[in-house]
Amino acid sequence: MKVIFLLSAVFACGIVYVADAAAYTTKYDNIDLEEILNNDRIYVKYFECLKGTGKCTPDGKELKDVLPDALQTACEKCSEKQKKGTDRILSFMLEKKPQDYLTLEKIYDSQRVYRNKYKDVVEKKGLKFPDK
Repeated sequence: MKVIFLLSAVFACGIVYVADAAAYTTKYDNIDLEEILNNDRIYVKYFECLKGTGKCTPDGKELKDVLPDALQTACEKCSEKQKKGTDRILSFMLEKKPQDYLTLEKIYDSQRVYRNKYKDVVEKKGLKFPDK
C-alpha cells in the first residue's frame, strides 16, 4: 500500500531526496499539500516535471530522482507524515485526476506491479483505480 501511495505523492514534494541511506529527508514535510493539490498552476508544474515534459524545481527534481527507489522499497524510508501525505494525494488523484494518475502510472509502474499488489488495500479505503 505504501508504494502505490507514494506514486500519488509525486506532486507533493514531501519526499524530495535521500538524507542518508536510512531515510528520506523530512526537510519538506511541512509543505502545504492542500495548496499544491488545489492550485492548478502549482499542481501542473509538479506533474509536468514528473512526466519529463517541464522544468523541475530543485525539490521536484529530487523527488523525480528518488521516486523509483521509493517505489521499489515500499516507501520504507518514508516518515509517518510522508506516508499520510501520500495517502491524501492518492485519494485526490484517483477521485479528481484519474487521467493524470494513469499518465504517471505508465511512467513509474508500466507493468502495474504496484496497482496489482495493492488493489485490495486501495479498495478497502473506498477508492478505485481508473481504467486504462
